[in-house]
Amino acid sequence: MTATALRIFGSPRRYVQGPGALDQLGVSARPYGSNPVLVGDVQVMTMLGEKLRGLCVAEGLEPFCLTLEGEITRPAIAGLQERLGDLDTSLVIGVGGGKSLDAAKALAVKLGKPVFTVPTIASNDSPTSAAIAMYDDNHVMIAVDRMEANPDLVLVDTALIAQAPVTFLLAGIGDAISKKFEADGCLAGTGMTPFGTRPLLTAIAIADCCYRTIRQHGVAAVAACKRKEVTPELEAVIEAAVLMSGLGFENGGLSLAHSLTRGIVKTRDAMDAIHGYQIAWALLVQWAAEERSDQEILDLIAFYREIGLPASLPELGMGNPTAREIDQMAEWTMVAPHLANLDRPVYPAMLAAAIRRVETLAGEEAK
Repeated sequence: MTATALRIFGSPRRYVQGPGALDQLGVSARPYGSNPVLVGDVQVMTMLGEKLRGLCVAEGLEPFCLTLEGEITRPAIAGLQERLGDLDTSLVIGVGGGKSLDAAKALAVKLGKPVFTVPTIASNDSPTSAAIAMYDDNHVMIAVDRMEANPDLVLVDTALIAQAPVTFLLAGIGDAISKKFEADGCLAGTGMTPFGTRPLLTAIAIADCCYRTIRQHGVAAVAACKRKEVTPELEAVIEAAVLMSGLGFENGGLSLAHSLTRGIVKTRDAMDAIHGYQIAWALLVQWAAEERSDQEILDLIAFYREIGLPASLPELGMGNPTAREIDQMAEWTMVAPHLANLDRPVYPAMLAAAIRRVETLAGEEAK
């Protein structure tokens, strides 16, 4: 019997979620040493800096706070390291959105230290992953770096996340809802995960649960977030958006939906849409490219519109897209590394046709 290919499963060392989870920060950091470094943006440090410091001091720690300003660039990370001076750092703790968490991850890599992630919004699965999105000063992604291991702790205070604008939760739903179908495409095709191995069946199951959780509880979760109330439905969807989504993509792989961002980020007006909104629309295009039925696509479009996600380019902010602009978006997408992670070849004309089909169906559903 021929041996099967090597497979890898990666995950955070510990995941903690619930209202008031932030109060566990100092206790969780204490075993790592006395000098943790807290990394967050100006808004987060203004809002939570004193509380974070107090939680650490209460456990006998001496935290050092760093504020990230502007984009997460290689010079910005080098600047954070310089500001530490000769401090014997024991642990890096990122607090905030994806940018602050990625900055903490990048700093931890440079220092050779473990990292905790403490998301204040549920807009993507960055808290759980080993990926680090690096940008230039114009907010153009230039690379996705990787840590050797996932964060040691992901600390998700759902009471804190419920206070954030619902836009962020919707972005998290949009980013997460694609993971089942991207992992399925990767498994059906010849795709590889970020670990450089074939998808694990465990990841396929997690990504499937992620999708089912969002479809079952998404409407109620969004309503709860608008009320700034923590409910079982909101807890379930936050878990899907942060934990299941991250485990699904890292161990199952990405596919056409995330590939499309290479085209979207260069496209008029749509480039300004938040990442999760872009992915939500891109999943519809992936379904069209997979030749799924109109009924399936219309059902997902209806769900999007019920909770407030975009289902067309105008809803992404790109009014009256021209045929040439759609063709150009398809051509720009061809440089994406995940295009092979599908059960069929992807080429510009085929992708442009899928985009046009989604735009037509979205227009019909809106009537």
